[in-house]
Amino acid sequence: MLVEILSVLILVILFIVITVDLQPKIRDWLTRIHIGRFNEHLEWNKAITNKGVSWLVKTPKIKVTDNTRLVVIDMIYGNYSKSAIQYWQEASLLMGLSEYLQVKNELYLKELILKYLDSKMDTSGQWKKNPEHVDAAMLAYAIMKLDFVDTNKYKKALDYIWELIQNHIGQDGTVMYRKSMENYRYVDTVGFICPFLITYGIKYERKECIDLALKQIMEYEQYGLHERHYIPCHAYQIDTNTPLGLYGWGRGLGWFAIGLIDAWNELPINHKYKLELEQIIKKFANAVLSFQQQNGCWNWTVTRNECISDSSATATLGWFLLNAAQIDEISDQCKAGSEKAMNFLMTVTKKNGEVDFSQGDTKDIGVYSTLFNILPFTQGFCIRTINHYQLLGRDTLSKKHVG
Repeated sequence: MLVEILSVLILVILFIVITVDLQPKIRDWLTRIHIGRFNEHLEWNKAITNKGVSWLVKTPKIKVTDNTRLVVIDMIYGNYSKSAIQYWQEASLLMGLSEYLQVKNELYLKELILKYLDSKMDTSGQWKKNPEHVDAAMLAYAIMKLDFVDTNKYKKALDYIWELIQNHIGQDGTVMYRKSMENYRYVDTVGFICPFLITYGIKYERKECIDLALKQIMEYEQYGLHERHYIPCHAYQIDTNTPLGLYGWGRGLGWFAIGLIDAWNELPINHKYKLELEQIIKKFANAVLSFQQQNGCWNWTVTRNECISDSSATATLGWFLLNAAQIDEISDQCKAGSEKAMNFLMTVTKKNGEVDFSQGDTKDIGVYSTLFNILPFTQGFCIRTINHYQLLGRDTLSKKHVG
């Protein structure tokens, strides 16, 4: 009798383990039915924006590991997923919805965003829970981009982010990704901090913030970009200027791209640094375009045609090119590249509005995820790009779509 009970118990446990392993695969298979059926920008914009709104309220859990077998063990030890989404993911959603409000002024969305801000800030305008890492600067930048909000109300929180960044300045005068990695400079940090530093520095007349942003970009351009191909490595070691990780990591290109283009956008037209950044933008845009695939995407390793496409790289680089098109010298090719990127992203959008096939979270320098799924960061930049495209007016851009 005891043997029979144990046998049944083992079978039940095996059934649970197998079911837990299969559940994500079945869900992905079901939600990918009829993927890529969008062929019109307005319809696509509505679908991805509605999903972005729902994610700002309740963000999906982020998978910690790439393990897809016996995941119940990871769940038991709390290593499967994390419900606390990273600031850079929330920031992207907020920036996307902010751009959407430029096109369509919707009161319910403003109220939703204010409710979100109340969940982050106390009545004095300070963070309810002080951020520990510099990726929070991206969220602070997103908050400052909300035109309908008096961001002076949150000046204490913004000041705190500036102090946090200062506390991460290393011996070389640039900003660390983490204090535990003080001798490395990551490409991610360019995207995290530079747009905020420019915006905060201009708004509150802090020249040192603007200088720091330029230094972060210029140092990475000097030591972190490939001399010939002008694409970033994942990081570099500041003592020896040794490149670390992969040259051509797709989202790494995206991090450099958004830090560069948003910093440039925030500078006044007559600012002394405007032209310096413009020269980098032109060279980087040509590099980015040279690695774009025929279908409009960038692969997770942009230098290899055999690699799987990465929606997060494609969304961020599409945003970069759309804005770089303001520069007359590269305008036409950047417009075309951005449109190709958006057309590709429509082909990997599920019928429920989720943009699929983004590379998962990076584990370490040179250790990249092998999973490709949804990512709030990608969703936000798709929303941001298509609405900026609509704001510019399709009469100024090509109207071609993928069939």
